[in-house]
Amino acid sequence: MKIFKIAILIAALAVAANAQVKHTENTVKLGEGQVSEKASLADMAWLAGSWSGTGFGGVNEEQWSKPNGGAMVGTYRLIKDGKAVFYEMMMLVEREDSIVLRLKHFNPDFTGWEEKDKSVDFKFVNKSGSRMNFSGLTFEKVSGDKLNIYLALKQKDGSVKEEVFSMTRMK
Repeated sequence: MKIFKIAILIAALAVAANAQVKHTENTVKLGEGQVSEKASLADMAWLAGSWSGTGFGGVNEEQWSKPNGGAMVGTYRLIKDGKAVFYEMMMLVEREDSIVLRLKHFNPDFTGWEEKDKSVDFKFVNKSGSRMNFSGLTFEKVSGDKLNIYLALKQKDGSVKEEVFSMTRMK
């Protein structure tokens, strides 16, 4: 009986260790001590192509390469009132039997936001139905030509706001 109780406790601790933490309405993050679920670039291959949509109060454009050479490479730009607000260079890479989204931000004059050797990294959490959940970022494949991206943004007061990007595949 004692061994059975210990086995149940170990199983409960394993489930708790892998429990995702809800971050915003549509995003999750890795819990304390949680590791990313297994994933590969093949899980994100559907993202390859050009996308356009709305978010941040402007027009968003995003392009992704097919998986090749151990990465998918992407670009992003936000246009408001006919002018570029900022750009991003992105990479989806395989790391430790999972995937990570790494990105760097740039001003319209191509000066970087992050230090030269730094990037903003979103670790993969899990796949849930049509959603690929990264820590603070979710890609939801609505259909072959529709994509929602949910981004958790920390505010100056410490609260977290969710930004929604509704994207359509460009032909």
